[in-house]
Amino acid sequence: MNLLTPRSSQPSSYAIATGLFLRMLGLVYLIAFWSLAVQIRGLIGHDGILPAGEYLAAASEWASSQQMGLDRFRLLPTLCWISTSDAFLVALSAGGAVLAVLLMIGLAPVVLLLLLWIDYLSLSVVCGEFLQYQWDALLLETGLLAIFLAPLALWLPFRGGIDPPRISRWLLWWLLFRLLFGSGVVKLASGDPTWANLTALAFHYETQPLPTPVAWYAHHLPLWFHKVSTAGTLAVELLVPWLFFGPRRLRLIGCGLSVGLQVIIWTTGNYTFFNLLTIALCLLLLDDRTLEQVGTLVRVPAMVQAAGQGGTRWPVWITAVVALVTVPVSFVVLTGSARLDLPGSAIVERIAGFIAPFRSVNRYGLFSVMTTTRPEIIVEGSNDGTTWLPYEFKYKAGDLSRPPAWVAPHQPRLDWQMWFAALGQFDQEPWFRNFCGRLLQGSPSVLELLVSDPFQGSPPKFVRSELFRYHFSDAATRRREHTWWTRERLGPYSPVLSFKQ
Repeated sequence: MNLLTPRSSQPSSYAIATGLFLRMLGLVYLIAFWSLAVQIRGLIGHDGILPAGEYLAAASEWASSQQMGLDRFRLLPTLCWISTSDAFLVALSAGGAVLAVLLMIGLAPVVLLLLLWIDYLSLSVVCGEFLQYQWDALLLETGLLAIFLAPLALWLPFRGGIDPPRISRWLLWWLLFRLLFGSGVVKLASGDPTWANLTALAFHYETQPLPTPVAWYAHHLPLWFHKVSTAGTLAVELLVPWLFFGPRRLRLIGCGLSVGLQVIIWTTGNYTFFNLLTIALCLLLLDDRTLEQVGTLVRVPAMVQAAGQGGTRWPVWITAVVALVTVPVSFVVLTGSARLDLPGSAIVERIAGFIAPFRSVNRYGLFSVMTTTRPEIIVEGSNDGTTWLPYEFKYKAGDLSRPPAWVAPHQPRLDWQMWFAALGQFDQEPWFRNFCGRLLQGSPSVLELLVSDPFQGSPPKFVRSELFRYHFSDAATRRREHTWWTRERLGPYSPVLSFKQ
């Protein structure tokens, strides 16, 4: 029996794109785990901001009071029930990075994808606010669906491969559709005037969490350009995703426009691995014939292995079960973003509630309401209550002369949380109060998350936080004063804090 069939006699296959996607997913996992590994002690370690040990101890006590039994492991599915020591948390993060490298090499993709998903889910459960961003949810959902896309083989070939199950491929197309279309829907459904009048991007470059240096230049472009760009963004998010399910040429156009939007976002904002992961999903829109035509950029064989050589595909009934569970739930979640209440949604919502702890069928939609100002928290310490020294963060806006940094795909999660905290109030941010407490204790693992310790290892007696409004400097100010930012004081963000004597 001939296991190799000429491509011309076959319908469109996606073996090459699948191999590229799985290896790029491995790269995303590597970035996510390694980025977390260098921060995790300061975030959730024993002396961190939100200690995982304290969180699970409280959860265990609550579960016991409710006589919950084994269901606690469904509600909090994490390997950290084994241990929450700093060594174990670092091992989970660094171990995930090692598994990701093995996936990129191509070893046992199904087994590694399952282990990577369990590992990242375990960390997501105990990291609290620090690991609840939309790209974390997207990585978990993508990682789970990728398990059923990968071949049942001990090795993923670098050239060629096995055409994946059609249902599994369509589930990932559906995920990409929900990611982009959902982002457009929430912008319109929110009623935010900046999206309605197409001025959102006139504010976005300056007010986003961690802009890049390019954002400074983009912010100073004329208003008409921002309006055209805003209209283009809405068009790509609302119209282009429908092309994913059309004929081959329309899919290619949809892929190109979606990737183009991600590249633009990548150059102007530090959105960690989000853009790379979205581009990886876009790759699945490219069939083997398209990738073969690239020629000089992608060297691929003229043959694709049939199932049976180098591994097999998942049985249809298994991928159908995955679809029967995830599609109704994700459809109700998507329509909920548009504030539509569908008949029978109550039944689906019960299923959604049961699987919700696994964080793998999610709602997406970034910047539904555009922030039009940029408040920033400046944290200071003092030993006498008179002379105050600022704590400088590694990447968020602080020093006026320091340019915005290129930091993606790494995510400095404390810096990101500071952006959200500035939009709220001190008494509504328990993690921020804990952060200030760690500064008063001089926690080395927390201080490692900052540029330096202004008190050189001897913790201050007092800590306070001041709120400022930041703006990008104009071109004349930047030339004259060599500053990227200007600011005005708004008032105290927190009271003066200290430990009782």
